Amino acid sequence: MLPTLLRSPHSKALLIRSLATEAIASNPDVTPLPPPGPPRNSKPRTSLYPHPRPAASRTHSPLPKLPPTFGQNQLLPVSNATRTLLESIVAKFDAPVRYAFAYGSGVFEQDGYDSGAERPMLDFIFAVTHASHFHSINMHQHPSHYPLHARTFGSSYVTRMEEIGPGVWFNAYVPMNGVMIKYGVTTVDNLCSDLLNWRTLYLAGRMHKPLRIIKDDARVRLTQQVNLTSAVRAALLTLPDEFTETQLFERIAGISYSGDPRMWLPAENRSKVSNMVRKQGPQFKELYYRLVVGLPGVQWPSHSATIQQDTTPHARAAHLKKLPSNLLGRTKDNFGRSDPEIQTLFEADESAYWSRLAGDEKLRPILEQEMSGIVRYPATVQTLKGVVTAGIGKSVRYSAAKMQKWWRGRGQ
Repeated sequence: MLPTLLRSPHSKALLIRSLATEAIASNPDVTPLPPPGPPRNSKPRTSLYPHPRPAASRTHSPLPKLPPTFGQNQLLPVSNATRTLLESIVAKFDAPVRYAFAYGSGVFEQDGYDSGAERPMLDFIFAVTHASHFHSINMHQHPSHYPLHARTFGSSYVTRMEEIGPGVWFNAYVPMNGVMIKYGVTTVDNLCSDLLNWRTLYLAGRMHKPLRIIKDDARVRLTQQVNLTSAVRAALLTLPDEFTETQLFERIAGISYSGDPRMWLPAENRSKVSNMVRKQGPQFKELYYRLVVGLPGVQWPSHSATIQQDTTPHARAAHLKKLPSNLLGRTKDNFGRSDPEIQTLFEADESAYWSRLAGDEKLRPILEQEMSGIVRYPATVQTLKGVVTAGIGKSVRYSAAKMQKWWRGRGQ
């Protein structure tokens, strides 16, 4: 339903304005909307650090200007050398990119990687307005980024392949500016849909972890804040009344890996989540601290690594009701299958229904089961699709690298 609504500019504007109002109202770091900005002929800010580069045009956005402090937690700093490298790579693309970010061990350090070894491949995601337009321009500028069969069939074929599964096309093992990169291409509509309702958790899950924004977009900034808050709510519903910040971060980071087939095959480091959190704790805290303390019933003193939460059914129901629509719908259906009469309670007393679900001891395993179910199919499809999008040679090379990580992870 949501993707259909988002195709209408008027409906899209109403939906996003509604989300903006709720997100801004619930964000403790947001100040009221500022007065109109300076005249257009005023001198623009030249420094991009630590703020990312804005998109070239805002004519596509139905959003009013977000408050300057909104989503500041998303603007994670990196070293000047890394920032310059990432921005110079994205600047090499002539095709229009509305939102771009870099992620992974090539951007933020992780345990389990040999600092003396070859630098990890840099991972990017580009969100564009029209995928076919982007690939047409990019295939002309960078034909070597695409396998032979993709160049033969053209940008329309690439776009159709992109739309399968989670809606991403990857070009891997691309040498640029002295490093090796991999970049995925998706549409802004697909990205925002996943961030809002966790349709596949493929992109939303990646964006639960630290990332460096290179090109920013107001609509994505808003929906990403909703995505991060949803990750906190889902994690809190699976944690006890007292836990550590490391447990919280590992629970959040593990959402997108819970049903990923690569975690059960020799294709991924089994210790990836703990390695990531161990090295990127400060970045995780910057992402989530203000969101966590802004939720009712949660106490997290700034000087402490211990978090406490109210786990009464009433308090948990407040989190449960606001989970992304796909996860919430699957959870309700799961409870309904085990107890067909529970739907009658929903129709008779909605408040009692939510408290009943939130206080049920099966809530945690059901949530974990349904999040794994959301991840499993699109992650499997994307893994299989990688053979087509990357070509046989690059697929073998990529799989060999993943098997090495898996082998290292066995000893950790």
